[in-house]
Amino acid sequence: MAQAPIRVAVAGAAGRMGATVCEAVAAAPDLELIARADPALDTPLAQALSAEPQVLVDFTLPSTALENARVAAQAGVHVVIGTTGFDLGALEELRGAPGNVFAAPNFAIGAVLMMQFAATAAKHMSRAEIIELHHDGKLDKPSGTAALTASLIAAAAGDTLREVPIHSVRLPGLVAHQEVILGDVGQTLTIRHDSLDRWSFMPGVLLAVRRVSTLPDSPLIGLDRLL
Repeated sequence: MAQAPIRVAVAGAAGRMGATVCEAVAAAPDLELIARADPALDTPLAQALSAEPQVLVDFTLPSTALENARVAAQAGVHVVIGTTGFDLGALEELRGAPGNVFAAPNFAIGAVLMMQFAATAAKHMSRAEIIELHHDGKLDKPSGTAALTASLIAAAAGDTLREVPIHSVRLPGLVAHQEVILGDVGQTLTIRHDSLDRWSFMPGVLLAVRRVSTLPDSPLIGLDRLL
């Protein structure tokens, strides 16, 4: 007997990422898009949750993402968070909630690999700096991906007290790009990832939607934990 599709609601559905998530969910045969929440659509989160989704995907604002996760998880709805710019550590307050919570600073699989490669290289190179470039509508500086990359580099290098400089660029025409430049005596190494389209994030988002109900631990942070 065929398994029923996972019922999904999207918060921030009118935004660029939220709209793309809606398209991806609607196109997936094992998922069902049942609600879109966004002030621009005059649809509050409570109305979306009344449709009884199994999973809420949140691409909203740093000021609302935590409260959205709190309301949904306490109602027994699993939550996938792509919103950045707030302290992901605050999600710990939802440990033990009826709904599981998963968050990732970046859902592009290539970006996860970029961070892993940078952390490995940092063990062998003396210094590193990060340049992150995003579209001019991105609110947070530095990006969540850059902040996580910096912490991974510091931890891998065994130098958690030294700050890894991050340079943020916000320009029209960009989507999401990051390069890590590592330097040592007489040489540099550059590791770069480019998301040229928001669809680059969708395989990771859909993976999280499919896996969030069976997380080994909640909250869980980072797409690398699901790969």
